[in-house]
Amino acid sequence: MARVSVDYQDHIARVTLTRGDKMNALDDEMFQAIVTAGQEVAASDARAVVLSGEGKSFCAGLDLASFAKMGQVDPEEWLMGRSHGDTNLLQEMSLVWRRVPVPVIAALQGAVYGGGLQLALGADIRIAAPDAKLSLMEMKWGLVPDLGGMVTLPPLVRSDVLRLMTYTAEPIPAEQGERWGLVTQLADDPLAAAIELATTIAGKSPSAIRAAKRLIDVAETEDRKAVLLQESRESAGLIGKPDQMEVIGAQMQGRAPNFK
Repeated sequence: MARVSVDYQDHIARVTLTRGDKMNALDDEMFQAIVTAGQEVAASDARAVVLSGEGKSFCAGLDLASFAKMGQVDPEEWLMGRSHGDTNLLQEMSLVWRRVPVPVIAALQGAVYGGGLQLALGADIRIAAPDAKLSLMEMKWGLVPDLGGMVTLPPLVRSDVLRLMTYTAEPIPAEQGERWGLVTQLADDPLAAAIELATTIAGKSPSAIRAAKRLIDVAETEDRKAVLLQESRESAGLIGKPDQMEVIGAQMQGRAPNFK
């Protein structure tokens, strides 16, 4: 059974979790399918990505079969191997979207729990329906967030918020998530809003958008010297190049740019 679909239209990659009857819960096949989809999109010429889940929920986290597996495997062997650079497969499910070189926009509805929240946190931007509920659910099962969330969460939320969500596992409404920095914006139809935003981004200079994502990644993780050098490096790689000249020409002529 397919777990994820990838479709391309107007330079936008639409990646959809297709296990809606199970609230897009994560099992081994889903983990692998999400990572494979991320790798495919990263290698494509897409200019923006919309990540969504079919049905009533974006992703409700691990399914029961995954919990059953925990009693059947050696956790050291299962988790400690680094199969994707600095991550294991489970962590790469979220962090592969940080490796995608163009902006990723997650459209959230219903349950966004545990691994589902950590998947959404791998996106650049999160648009949530007012009825969405967000939770770091792991403590409910005697676990800690271990799917990349401790990389993506600290830059977004205060330490006390991170600790509250981790310690209690209590779901919070999307409105609270927006106030705390987990949600970028609310929308009654988050998928439509995500596609509209992706369309706007896809109309910008493709090389500048990719440069901007690289630069922001450096800005969020490196020291002042490295950030200033990266600013200069990215700008030098854009000035006078075809995409930038097309932007200038389109601005001067009052038309939409046409990138090749």
